[in-house]
Amino acid sequence: MKHLIPLAALALLVALPARADGDPEAGKKIFGKCAACHAVEAGKNKIGPTLHAIVGRTSASGEGFAYSDAMKAAKKTWDEPTLLAYLTEPKAVVPGTKMVFPALKEAKERDDVVAYLKTLR
Repeated sequence: MKHLIPLAALALLVALPARADGDPEAGKKIFGKCAACHAVEAGKNKIGPTLHAIVGRTSASGEGFAYSDAMKAAKKTWDEPTLLAYLTEPKAVVPGTKMVFPALKEAKERDDVVAYLKTLR
């Protein structure tokens, strides 16, 4: 019986998600770092493409933006894990990307920004 308690605790840890959902309101504020290059309105591109409805979209699929050859070839689906990886190290996820922003260094900031991006529908 005493062995069941550690096993139950281990099972609980395994069942927990790898990261908690971020805070979309905090993410909206952090997105200010991105807003110089990216709009959130549908069809509005800036230096970078609009990020409206980015979650679930295929890379280089937004209309009216001149994507890099690297982004066109990447064929990524911008799901939560891919966005988190990209915001951690863009040039490692898509070598040759035109994005010059180095990254969001804090995991909490990345979680919050992705939570915000998920609201853009």
